[in-house]
Amino acid sequence: MFGGGAPILSLTDAAAARVRTLMEKGDADVLGLRVAISNKGCSGLSYVVEYAKDHKQFEEVVEDKGVKVFVDPAAVMFLIGSEMDYEESKFSSGFTFANPNETARCGCGESFSVS
Repeated sequence: MFGGGAPILSLTDAAAARVRTLMEKGDADVLGLRVAISNKGCSGLSYVVEYAKDHKQFEEVVEDKGVKVFVDPAAVMFLIGSEMDYEESKFSSGFTFANPNETARCGCGESFSVS
């Protein structure tokens, strides 16, 4: 919980199940997944999801549905109140984010912006 208000990030059941699956397939030293923000794409920002092998200084740790997600300190202000999901379709699969802070998203869905 960040600052006593809304959680930084919540996970759907599908996202938590996928995190568990990735943890089982990952190395023994993997603690969870890390969510960060990168400057890229036509709208400016992009989500980055990677294995977390350590707890970095100032990172927030979200524990939801039995899994841990580490949130990069530079991403916190962009993610507050977001929901992380995992979707699979015939052509793609991956984590998606329902982010109330987004003000625009590019047409291909790879990047977003906030005001």
